[in-house]
Amino acid sequence: MATVCTGRIETLLRERGPDGAGRLIVYLTAGDPSLEDTEKLLAAVDRGGADLIELGVPFSDPIADGVVIQRASERALRAGTTLSRVLARLPRWRQAVHAPIILFGYYNPVLQYGLERFARDLAGAGAEGALLVDLPPEEAEPCVAAMRSQNLDLIFLASPTSSDERLELVSRFSTGFVYIVSVPGVTGERAVLSGAVAPLAARIRRFTNLPLAVGFGISSPEQVRQAQALVEAAVVGSALVRTIEESYREHGGQAIERFVRWLISGTGVQFTMETQRHKD
Repeated sequence: MATVCTGRIETLLRERGPDGAGRLIVYLTAGDPSLEDTEKLLAAVDRGGADLIELGVPFSDPIADGVVIQRASERALRAGTTLSRVLARLPRWRQAVHAPIILFGYYNPVLQYGLERFARDLAGAGAEGALLVDLPPEEAEPCVAAMRSQNLDLIFLASPTSSDERLELVSRFSTGFVYIVSVPGVTGERAVLSGAVAPLAARIRRFTNLPLAVGFGISSPEQVRQAQALVEAAVVGSALVRTIEESYREHGGQAIERFVRWLISGTGVQFTMETQRHKD
């Protein structure tokens, strides 16, 4: 099997920022609150300084998502968001965004769309790759082959409950980076970074030299810094999606841009855990 991949994501995550900090990856759901707003939101997080953007494709049975992202998916589905519509609009969205974009979603819509067609259209849309959260590496070779044929990265998940055999497969098939799930379960904001991250990162590094990114539960600048001290990148999803839910309608893209800047610098508008009224 060919092992070609873009290398852009891997190179980006290996490079530290001007202050020596690691990279910030953010997640938002396409179509929440509408496909038209997604274009504005992508530009806002890009202006805010996100290094990499995970663009979620809503799915009717999001087994890995907590309630915040579930609500976003429900809103997006009600607004008529589909994989086809996201791919059709992505080339235009891409023009206003400098950060690499990967699609984040579930395997069934991609399988129904067609693996080769999906990879071809994803590459044509200007994305760098995809992360399909429920695609087990044991069954991933056809998807890996389709993605690599289009010079696209395919990222897999590693969790604290993964066996060494699973970590070896994840490392073998991943390109770009390996995504560390900080805790078993679903996405959602948490008060502290899990103590499972450091030992899991050490286990994964036995099998791969790829950059590592940690997500699930990261919601504050302090947690971002803690994660970046252990691995190459921190991922913030639910906290950003909640900010879109609570602040975008009233304050527009500026509020989202400020939130991303706050995650990076820890200064500016005080989007703190205390000001987020509801917790997962």
